[in-house]
Parts: sequence; C-alpha cells; structure tokens
Amino acid sequence: MTTVNESNITTETLGFQSEVKQLLDLVINSLYSNREIFLRELISNASDAIEKLRFNALSNEDLYEGDSDLAIDIDCDEKARTITIRDNGIGMSREEVITNLGTIAKSGTKEFFGSLSGDARSDSQLIGQFGVGFYAAFIVADRVVVSTRRAGAPKGQGVRWSSEGQGEFTVEEDGRAARGTEIVLHLKEDASEYADAWRLRGLIKKYSDHISTSIRMPETGEDKTGRETVNTATALWLRSKQEVTDDDYKAFYKHVAHDFDDPLAWVHSKVEGKLEYTTLFYIPSRAPFDLFDRDVKRGVQLYVQRVFITDEAEQLLPRYLRFVRGIVDTKDLPLNVSREILQKNKTIDTIKAASVKKMLGLIEGLSAEDYAKFWSLFGRVIKEGIIEDVPNQERIAKLLRFASTHDDVETPAVSLIDYISRMKEDQKTIYILTGESFSTAKASPHLEVFRSRGIEVLLLTDPVDEWVVQHLTTFEGHNLKSVLHGKLDLPGEETAAEKSEDETPLEVVVRLKKLLEGKVKDVRVSQRLTNSPACLVADDYEMGLNLQRILKAAGQEVPPTQRILEVNVHHPLLGRLAGEADDGRFNSLALIVYEQAILAEGGRLEDAAGFVQRINELLLESAA
Repeated sequence: MTTVNESNITTETLGFQSEVKQLLDLVINSLYSNREIFLRELISNASDAIEKLRFNALSNEDLYEGDSDLAIDIDCDEKARTITIRDNGIGMSREEVITNLGTIAKSGTKEFFGSLSGDARSDSQLIGQFGVGFYAAFIVADRVVVSTRRAGAPKGQGVRWSSEGQGEFTVEEDGRAARGTEIVLHLKEDASEYADAWRLRGLIKKYSDHISTSIRMPETGEDKTGRETVNTATALWLRSKQEVTDDDYKAFYKHVAHDFDDPLAWVHSKVEGKLEYTTLFYIPSRAPFDLFDRDVKRGVQLYVQRVFITDEAEQLLPRYLRFVRGIVDTKDLPLNVSREILQKNKTIDTIKAASVKKMLGLIEGLSAEDYAKFWSLFGRVIKEGIIEDVPNQERIAKLLRFASTHDDVETPAVSLIDYISRMKEDQKTIYILTGESFSTAKASPHLEVFRSRGIEVLLLTDPVDEWVVQHLTTFEGHNLKSVLHGKLDLPGEETAAEKSEDETPLEVVVRLKKLLEGKVKDVRVSQRLTNSPACLVADDYEMGLNLQRILKAAGQEVPPTQRILEVNVHHPLLGRLAGEADDGRFNSLALIVYEQAILAEGGRLEDAAGFVQRINELLLESAA
C-alpha cells in the first residue's frame, strides 16, 4: 500500500517475504538463548558497511563526501528506552533497503527452514550461517527504525525503514538521512537493561573489541561532552600472537564466520621476507548448511593493507577446504585488485600453497577427540582433495578415515596407516569395497574369503569414494585393490572352507554360461566365496555397479556392461545344480542363484515378478 502525507512524502507499506515472517516469529519468541548477541550482530553489519565504503572509495574518493573518518557510534537513552547504532559506511538505496531488510537475500532459504528442528536452542545456532543477523534486533526490540543513504546519492535522498516485526514494514523518503546507516531500537520492556551505557560498553568489549573500526560512545564522567573509542580498534590478526587471548580469537571467529559457537581450532601466522602477509584461519565446530554445494561462492576474507577487498576470494584456498573461515592480509597486491588479477597472480599462488600447508598441519595436529568430530563434519569434502590437490595427495590420504571389517563399526575411524599396521606378513595390497550403504557393504558376499583368512577390508560408502579410489591407486608403496573387481591373489593359505576333495564337476559352469549368455560376460569358479553360492564381479578396469548407480542418479547415461558371475563350487546349491538332469528345473534354480547375486550387492532385478514366482515354486516344492 502506498500513501502520501501532508509533507508530500511517499510512504509504502510492504509485507515481509514469507521466510522472513517465519524467521521473525522464531526471533521474537526468544529463539536466541543469549539475547545480548543482538549488539554483536548489528555492530558486525555496521563494520561490514564501513569496509565496503573503504573499498569502493579506492576508485572513487568522492564517496567519502569529505568525511573519511569512519566509525561506528552508539548511543542509548534509558528514559526513552532506545539504542541507536550509527555508521558512516556505504549505506543503502531504497531498492537495497527493501531487498536486504525485507527478504533473506542469500541463497539457501529453503535449506535454512528445512534445517530447523523445533529445538529453539539448536535452531538459533543456524541463523548466523544464513546472513540474517539484522533480525537479531527483534530479540530485544518491539520496533526498529532504520535511516540510511547510499554513499554517492544526493543529499536529501535518504530512506527510512521501520517495522514492529509483525509481518509488515514501511519504507519512505528521509531527507535528513546522512551517509551510512542509523538503526534505532525501541526496546521491549523486559529488555530495558540494554539502554544502560555501562551495560553496552561491557557488551562491546566482550563481543566486538576486535573490530578494526572505532566504536564510539559518549565520554563518561561529569562535564564530559565528547566521544571516546571503547574498543581496541586494532585488526586482531595484525596484533602479536602473544597479545591475543583464546577468548579474543573465539570472539573474532564469531564475527568473521557469523557463527554462534566457538571454533574447533585455529592457526595464526605472519610471513615476512620477499612476500609479507598474515593469515588467520579457523576450523568451525559445525558444518555450514551449504557445505556440499560446490557452486556456492565462498572463501576466506582478503584484505590488502588492512583494506577489505572481498569475502569471495576462492583463489586463496582450494575447494576441498571451503569450510575454512578466516582472513588473509597482504601488502603485495594492488588495492584495486580485480578477480582477474586474483586468478593469475603468482603472489596469490604462493599464499595459497603456504595456506594449504598451514591448514593441513592444523588438521593433523587435532587431538583424537577433536579429529573424530572434524571428520564427521568435513571428512567428505576433505576426500575431494585427493582428486583436486595432487601435490598434497599423500598427505591428504593420511587424513582419510574409513569403516572397516576390522571392527565392523559404521563410524569411519580407520586410517590407511592403521590398515597397513595390521596387514598380513606377506600382504602387499590394501583391499577396499565400495558400496551404497554400510549395511550392504558389510554383508557383501565378496568379503567371505577375506573374513575367513582374517584379511581386513576397508568399506567405502560415500558417493565421492568411487572417484577417490580412481585417483588414489597407491599409498606408501601399497596398491589399493577393489574386492569387487578382477581375480584375487590373496596372502596366506586356503582355509578348510575353501578346499574340497569332492569338487562339483565344472560341467555346471558350462551349463550356466549357456543359460546366462547375454546377461553376464562370463561364469567362473570363485576365489572369494566360502558361504554364498555366487557373486558378481567386474573386470579390473570396468565400472562397478555402485558407480553406475551414482551416475544414473545424477542423470548421466551409463553404457551397458556385463559382469562376471563367480560361483562357489563347494556350495550345496551348486552341487544340486550339477546333479540336475531336468533342464527346466536347472534353469529355474540357476536363475535364482544369479538373481540372488544381484540382490546381495543391492542391485535391482529386471524381472522381479519372475524371481518371486521361482522362489514360490521352490518353497512349494520343499513343503510338499
């Protein structure tokens, strides 16, 4: 709805995007377990606005409008029960106000609400990940007024936004708005404690002391009329590590990552010499909601001489480390650095190579408990490094964790180093099995001979594992071999279950080949099976069933392939087949053996109805 008042000012009343209504409902109903966090979120937004102005002014100094003293000012009025947060940063246009304050502008809105569990405490931790920190204002305020003017816009063309968080907001012209943004919080009655100057000072020191922009409040004491900076106002990453406490590092992480939890670990380093740069990297203690979306632009924040350049500097770390949060600050790039320069710059390549080594070292140094948590969060993306980062492949391979037949536990906890330490004396190969799920892999008939001989097999069930094992073919001189492919040359002696004095005549193999012609590539006697009658295997360099399944699910065409049926000639069912003179009964039983092999590996039958009919006939025969 649009109205015009007596001063000829146009006022527009708009409804919040439906997702914002849901979000505000969560916030207003005390979704945050710690209400005081609102100030940190609003100061963080003000700091970002100032950094954006500083960057844009590199190419257009007129944006400063004669005022390059950038700061955040905070005032409070106990009697009126208000808090005012003002910055002289980049500001917003009318369109930006509607977009930034009326919608969740970042992608992933559906994922956000799909992630909500109904548990207020855990749900509150998600909000910071979605760039919606402004709405934290409604934790303590029942009315919020924003006055703003975009840097470079003519004076008198400001915008005023206001809302009570009840589903609507109004937007109108504000001829008095200065460059930047002013937010006035009209506090709820039960939040009046935050209108106290000493309370606000304490919160600034607690949550925003690391902000490099000055945060100013009125001076304290009688006859004091000026303003004073209440935070350290020094870029934390440029301070000596000896001066920075763990609490300082944690507070800065929450600012740079828009997170509410403490980080899992961090590494801070300063490099001097031909190149001068500082890095501060964090491992989050919770995975971002869009971690597995490789197309989402993300990266650590890049600063040049303390000037914020971008938070999408993907060139500074490879994609398999996309969960890392933090900053890189260097003096060896131009202030007007472009995306093209970042892509083709030797300085960036050098910083990236060193940063990767720093991060891998940080991960390697995690305690056993922290590493288990890290792997559960980020293990799947670390595996991508095997494919993407060939120079560091061996180092990354040592970080990998797998489920294994050693303990038959679904949680991946076995490293390649662990596996090698338990190898048989004459074993030279690392055996692996890829499957759709842990339960399917664990029950695979392909493992029978390995279990009988006490040979460990790693169970790989992440979709990315199929590509990992194509690139990681050896580790510390040991070949990786799939138990689903090719013939086996196993260490150790055959067990009693593998031997038989009265072998089933190989004539059954010939009959099976004839029956299954066109369905399988070959039929041969198995070295893998001790308990099951049959299994399907692929040749060494052919695509396995699990990879075919993954590619088909992704909409890719998969060329038809035929696999090899291996039969356990010591199994009673094969003995019965060998003695079956009736071709019809032989064919029915043989097809059941073949179809069971498909089902055992999680495959899908072409003729499920026929299989059921054959099973029913067999059951009726046995009951007669």
